[in-house]
Amino acid sequence: MSRKKSNSGLRFQPAGGNRTAQVPVGKKQRLQIERLSGDGRGIAFIEGRTWFVSGALGGEEVEARVLGARGKVVEARLERVFQASPERREAPCKHYDRCGGCNLQHLPHEGQLALKQRLLAEQLQRVAGLQPEEWAAPLSGPEFGYRRRARVAVRWDVKARQLEVGFRAEASQDIIAIDDCAVLVQPLQSILRHLPTVLRSLGKPQALGHVELFSGTAEALLVRHVAPLPDDDLARLKAFCEQANAQLWLQGEGQPAPVDAAAKLGFALEPWGLELAWRPGDFVQVNAQVNSLMIQQALSWLAPQADERVLDLFCGLGNFALPLARQAREVVAVEGVQAMVERAADNARNNQVHNARFFQADLSQPLAGAGWVAEGFSAVLLDPPRDGAFEVVQGIHRLGAKRLVYVSCNPATLARDAQVLAGQGYRLKRAGILDMFPQTAHVEAMALFEAG
Repeated sequence: MSRKKSNSGLRFQPAGGNRTAQVPVGKKQRLQIERLSGDGRGIAFIEGRTWFVSGALGGEEVEARVLGARGKVVEARLERVFQASPERREAPCKHYDRCGGCNLQHLPHEGQLALKQRLLAEQLQRVAGLQPEEWAAPLSGPEFGYRRRARVAVRWDVKARQLEVGFRAEASQDIIAIDDCAVLVQPLQSILRHLPTVLRSLGKPQALGHVELFSGTAEALLVRHVAPLPDDDLARLKAFCEQANAQLWLQGEGQPAPVDAAAKLGFALEPWGLELAWRPGDFVQVNAQVNSLMIQQALSWLAPQADERVLDLFCGLGNFALPLARQAREVVAVEGVQAMVERAADNARNNQVHNARFFQADLSQPLAGAGWVAEGFSAVLLDPPRDGAFEVVQGIHRLGAKRLVYVSCNPATLARDAQVLAGQGYRLKRAGILDMFPQTAHVEAMALFEAG
């Protein structure tokens, strides 16, 4: 179709030069890996493109297969190692070459910790121009058998008339059949081992959405269904859970609910003699041991005194607020979701914690106007989601807090917010990583700021 000339006389013209052909998916390429990226993939440069190769290590010569390409960036997966790094180890998991879950099993644990430490340091320096006065040793627990929560993918293959059960493949919607996952805690490994068989035995497997596993004060199996479950299928699921000594939870259009209305589900914070109720869908740290170490370190760094008032932002179910209340005069805990505020308040009452108060507030906005803000605080703890707490920290100096502990699941937003805090006169006293997700490149961190 022709285009009319505009009155200005301008014409549509080609930009000039040749359009660079995309690298086709499936193509194999020999590469020299320069270093590791922040997400644990090897980085290589060839013909003006940057390749990110999962499964590769710095200094290696490898063959990689293209998973996708966009512009000058190519995403690929290791196919063959010609020259291995001295750090390389055999991945312990038999599903490692396809499963998208644990992308660093080829790197020994000490190397994983070093990578995460480097990423945190680089982000703080590059984004905020900061380095802590002291680096804390990494907080870590067992390499395997740590994960107390997992989502299992379920999909009915119409053509094959077969139910697929497992975990998602890397960079794909494919489901990898897995009945043995080494990062799960032992009770969940046992459930997962037999789960595919019982799900495939159902008369209407097409009704299944996904399945979640949880281990805490009890084991639980949540079945998300997109259509009503036949009575026979429900009976099979009940029998399976009874044999596995696990609670059965169901979720249709509404909220998750236990089949046995009297069932209680939660997790313990043993060092503080606390037990927090939890429901599928609520946020909970998946690594119980590192979670306890994290709380202990946060309390040690924040050092709340018996006469002090402490603010806990993004409080969730009370994971930090209730232990803080054991040491401080008063804890004010704030969360964005009203249902979570109510559950946190219930957890306080059920644990006989009477000096913690819970409030709902939009934490994507600056703190202002609420009565609990005006009284001020001696110390503040923040545990925001991946987006960080940019708006909240803008005027946090007005609260009068001398100490602030920031728990982060994203070093990039931690560094961004650290720059804002530094601009308000806070010094970065201490920082360190939390190895919440061994065998992955996911970095969690903690930083202590003190007023100058």
